[in-house]
Amino acid sequence: MAASPSITRYLTGITTTGTPHLGNYVGSVRPSVAASRRDDVQSFYFLADYHALIKCDEPARIQRSTLEIAATWLACGLDPERVTFYRQSDIPEIPELTWLLTCVSAKGMLNRAHAYKAAVDKNVARGEDPDGDVSAGLFMYPVLMAADIVMFNAHKVPVGRDQAQHLEMTRDVAQRFNHLYGEHFTLPEAEIDDAVALLPGLDGRKMSKSYDNTIPLFTPRAQLQKLIAGIVTDSRAPGEPKDTEGSALFQIYQAFASAEETEALRRAFAEGIAWGDAKQMLFERIDREIAPLRARYDSLMADPAQIERILLAGAEKARTLSRPFMGRLRHAVGLRTLAEGTGGGKAAQPSKAKSASKMGFKQYRERDGLFYFKLLDERGSTLLQSLGFKSPQDAGRVIGAMQHFPDDFVNSFADQLEPVDNQTALAAAKVLKTLSQADGES
Repeated sequence: MAASPSITRYLTGITTTGTPHLGNYVGSVRPSVAASRRDDVQSFYFLADYHALIKCDEPARIQRSTLEIAATWLACGLDPERVTFYRQSDIPEIPELTWLLTCVSAKGMLNRAHAYKAAVDKNVARGEDPDGDVSAGLFMYPVLMAADIVMFNAHKVPVGRDQAQHLEMTRDVAQRFNHLYGEHFTLPEAEIDDAVALLPGLDGRKMSKSYDNTIPLFTPRAQLQKLIAGIVTDSRAPGEPKDTEGSALFQIYQAFASAEETEALRRAFAEGIAWGDAKQMLFERIDREIAPLRARYDSLMADPAQIERILLAGAEKARTLSRPFMGRLRHAVGLRTLAEGTGGGKAAQPSKAKSASKMGFKQYRERDGLFYFKLLDERGSTLLQSLGFKSPQDAGRVIGAMQHFPDDFVNSFADQLEPVDNQTALAAAKVLKTLSQADGES
């Protein structure tokens, strides 16, 4: 799939350690599915089962959570034909890239990661060895996350504020790699939406598995009604005005209702609606939205083989990008065939080896202060000439995108290049594909 510079790539990972609840749906699943339908967005969604191993040592729980989360996203309308939807552990290039990034990651930076520092502080507070129960997996978590992101050169990563530090670390690691080995990675940005609803749970605190106060998204209808009936409220009797401020019941209703419906409940609170009636209104409003999704979810859960086929197809779709890109990265760091560039096995064809070395992208800076690149064929002749960029990073992003998505480059990158005729465009396309195939095989 070609990616135009006007297309923004979004990437979202979901750790497979629990059952999705209403808070996950409102805060992540629903807005992400809506965003995936935009024409100017290219979306990558993955089930982060490698990350799950850091937090969970229960194999059956991880497997079950993977099934439940995949079924949830599909039931809520995620279209696997439109997006790239895959399981992290089905992409072997990700752990390989993690090692390449590990080799350029500063230990001092990783020492400052919030999750690691919290674990150390907890041990110190108990008078224990600071690193007593800290696994290398927890320590290296930011590097694995960086590999997830830069493998597909994501532009935007929707995260909560507690994850923003990991995006900064990803940028640092990618920048260091680019400095050492050339411009390969886009520097991603955190997409933090403070308007996204954070639902309270049954006890009024943030809905979270940690507090055991969640309402499972696809719990059976009768159980949903029972859980909603258990939401903590105050002791105000029917007829007494009730406050919407700080009311978990009202906040949850607002996350599902229209503006008109919300205003109607606000008036009902002021008029002293009984808590039982308010809870019934909340149940009916949630069930109206969730019931058709629940039916689809139950159908998917009854057919795990169907979900497995979807995930494997998504993995293959992802690997059409990750395989050749990993080949280029291996070549960049020096993991190359021994005959390449040494003369060994090429002595009978020195001219071919010499000419082949001229093929590729060349970057440079002109006196106008702008940065340019050009694509050369096997003879060293210029096929494509870029327009000027304000920084080498900007030029590198376009080079990376062309290398990552070599098809249909004329339509995708026309506004970044000097005009070319059809014959030259065909020759350039051939060179791009040759470079991609060669790197993928190296």
